[in-house]
Amino acid sequence: MTLAGPSDDAPAESLIESGFALEIADAPLLHVPLTLADLAHVLDLRSRGIVPADATARLVGLLLEVYDVPAERFPYDASVGDPYNCRERYFIERIGDDAGWLHAGRPRREAARVALRILLRRQLADLIMRAATFSAEVATVAGDHAETYMPDQTYLQQAQPSTFGHYLLTFAYSGLRDAERLSGCLDWINQSPGGAGCVNGSRLVHDRSTVARLLGFDGFIVHTRDAMWQVDGFIDLLAAAVSLVIHESKLAEDLEIWDSQEFGFVDLAGPYTRASVLMPQKRNPYALAIVRGAAGIMIGRLSGFLALIKTPSARSDNLIYSQGEVPRALDLAGRVTRLMGEVVATLRVDAGRMLEQLETGFSQATDLAEFVMLECGLDYRTAYLVVGRTVRNASQRGLRGMDITGAMLDQAAEELLGHGLKLSGRGLSEVLDPRAIVQTRDAAGGAAPEVVRQMSLSCRAQAEDSRRIAMARAEAFRESEAELLRQAKEVADG
Repeated sequence: MTLAGPSDDAPAESLIESGFALEIADAPLLHVPLTLADLAHVLDLRSRGIVPADATARLVGLLLEVYDVPAERFPYDASVGDPYNCRERYFIERIGDDAGWLHAGRPRREAARVALRILLRRQLADLIMRAATFSAEVATVAGDHAETYMPDQTYLQQAQPSTFGHYLLTFAYSGLRDAERLSGCLDWINQSPGGAGCVNGSRLVHDRSTVARLLGFDGFIVHTRDAMWQVDGFIDLLAAAVSLVIHESKLAEDLEIWDSQEFGFVDLAGPYTRASVLMPQKRNPYALAIVRGAAGIMIGRLSGFLALIKTPSARSDNLIYSQGEVPRALDLAGRVTRLMGEVVATLRVDAGRMLEQLETGFSQATDLAEFVMLECGLDYRTAYLVVGRTVRNASQRGLRGMDITGAMLDQAAEELLGHGLKLSGRGLSEVLDPRAIVQTRDAAGGAAPEVVRQMSLSCRAQAEDSRRIAMARAEAFRESEAELLRQAKEVADG
């Protein structure tokens, strides 16, 4: 028969080493949030007349003292158990049985659930601000390069004429979308699981809104069992953070290629590079390697979390590890987002080199095929074949796209169709000049310089709105925590 009740045996050394020690390593992350959660819980019990006034004053006074103690100076010790056990032992050593009131109507995992959300909401607000700042910095540089002409690429081959500004805006918009996703995650995280008990609530807690209000949550999670064990929102916030870093990684990979001497399109500012200790000529784009590597780490953390939560319901292992992994993932996302924004803001762009490469290729081929289609009454597929043959012939002769003539198109048509197109002597400069082609992209979202400038301004305005809202929410969190501390001090002072 399986025994019931707690064991009197000390925990095995292997359990301490492989279990409690892992939780203790995460204790500094939850040190302050746990103290805030404890304060709100005690004040709630006090308001219901459950805890005697003198015990409340002593317990609240001790918690305020612990709030001011840095986590590294608090006696967290894996041999005692998890962080909650360590805090319990310390409280008992200081004020005796009065510390026992802290457990009334609340299991340790509820305290951890509340604390984790307090921590993550701070991190999410900060990450949203950093994502918005990144988007604003990218949009600003994009506006500055609305007329920096370059060959946009697919598969590292010239595709169509564009501008560096239009290219960069890709990442301003993705950053804004990621900030919006993170904002939705912040709405989810700022709901209190307080008062949920273990699975079905507590006879001691009849109004769960008190703890939520004291801690500055927008509300509480209605279903108590769901409040304790839900994990779907953590998937969303990790995925949104991963999306943000992956978008930045795509930009980093492009810039790493273009920063090479072989391309020479851009040059990273010195503070974001690192020299080779062996090869004197090398200045490596180290910052970009950091961002690209971080994307891989973030993907791994998301994948690991998904594997972790695939368990039956009401299992602590769903969230024991998340108390370290999720906050560290958000912290890493914030660090690299700041880094990537600075890389873009300080980037040196060689507009002459970009234009030179644009003019030496055949990026105008699509526009030329559309011109042949419209002027000669051909279907697009036939026009495509004629222009493709013309490009191949020109390339074999060492010519550029800008060197194509009507006579060359007629020759290709003769070879393919058995008749010319009567384009010999026809001026093709407007359809062959890459800069003129870019000017025609004046529809919404296109690469025409004025359109790019308008998008740049719009992105900057959206980024500022996103940053301002996140900043206001972060300030609201600080104010609610300050008010909780103020009320607690009044109680401690009697």
